Amino acid sequence: MLRKDLIKDIVVENQRFISSVCFFERDYVFEDALNYVLVGLRRAGKSYLLYQRIHQLLEKGHRMEEICYFNFEDDRLGIMTLADLDIIKSAFEEMFDTLPIFFFDEIQIVDGWEKFARRLADQKYRVYITGSNAKMLSSEIATTLGGRYMIKDVFPLSFAEYLSFSGINMKEKNALHLHGKEIVKYFETYFRFGGLPEVMNVADKRSWLSGLFNKVFFGDLIARYDIRNDFGLRILAKKLAESVKQPSSYNRLANVVSSTGKKASTDTVIDYVNYMCESWLLLPLENIIGKLTERNTQRKYYFIDNGILNLFLPDPEASLLENMVAINLIRKYKNEVCFYHNSVEVDFYLPEQKKLIQASYSLQDESTFQRETEALIKVSKRFEVDDLMIITKDEETVLEKDGKTIQVVPLWKWLLG
Repeated sequence: MLRKDLIKDIVVENQRFISSVCFFERDYVFEDALNYVLVGLRRAGKSYLLYQRIHQLLEKGHRMEEICYFNFEDDRLGIMTLADLDIIKSAFEEMFDTLPIFFFDEIQIVDGWEKFARRLADQKYRVYITGSNAKMLSSEIATTLGGRYMIKDVFPLSFAEYLSFSGINMKEKNALHLHGKEIVKYFETYFRFGGLPEVMNVADKRSWLSGLFNKVFFGDLIARYDIRNDFGLRILAKKLAESVKQPSSYNRLANVVSSTGKKASTDTVIDYVNYMCESWLLLPLENIIGKLTERNTQRKYYFIDNGILNLFLPDPEASLLENMVAINLIRKYKNEVCFYHNSVEVDFYLPEQKKLIQASYSLQDESTFQRETEALIKVSKRFEVDDLMIITKDEETVLEKDGKTIQVVPLWKWLLG
């Protein structure tokens, strides 16, 4: 059982730390009357969003004595139980004669946390929660929370946020003209090493990213799901990285893993892929025209961050480009994003937006040009879509073909659009 004196020390320590934190505000909006659960990959910036929200509340007139911030990965806490959560609340109320606003970081470590979170919401407390596993939003837990919390997905930095962190304000008038060369320079780093906030200040970015992947691999996957075939899981992750632009079937993936000498059944591979999605390592997309079984068994899988994907690829350019397009479409349009694959392929289709998008590193090769444009035209006629785009590394033009207009835009410019 937690000691109240330890809790009180940690509360005060956290209040002092948060008061001194310097940060750039991210483009996330919180409403005062709502409770929130923030979910995303480790080190994506969830904790700093809590700090950001705390500072916003302080600017609105709240006092630090109202803030109960607790990080459940603090090694001083040990293994916690549901009863310990009540002790935290009780200890805080002994310290301050104010109604607490709760900020619970990585609370999914505590079994049954959702019952405590529901009770706080029912008692009209304001609560903000983070977690690095999508499983914490399973149907069972969602039923327990019962609509009392808004869910926010926390992605790595967008390119505009990345530039802001680097000192370039894209809201500034004529920012593109004033900072054009710097923007392109920063883009090259962002393209290869991704948008996780901490990697920006690290010289050896690849080593930092490798360390993060190992933390996710061994902590969020191997340990959490009690996986014994860690070699098979690593081979699977590598194969998914190499196949990031193509649909992957579970049977084929199982054969690839088994061919290395570590036998893996199709059911095991299904579990492993789901675990990687739950840990926010992978983002799945379905084929819009596939049968129900095909939609679930032959998806495309993208990595949540280009820096992590880049760890696996010797020749990454084309894969990084499509992966970055996928991340940013899913960030903006969530479950609406899908792909089309039936004799021809269009990388991304947004039915509600009536958009079709191809991701192609370059259109200079004639066969690539024909394949990408003809697929767009064919699928656009099937779905009656006129908003057609090809996103490239640095080519820009407007194409007219078969009565359709296709915008060709560089990735960096599209990311800022």
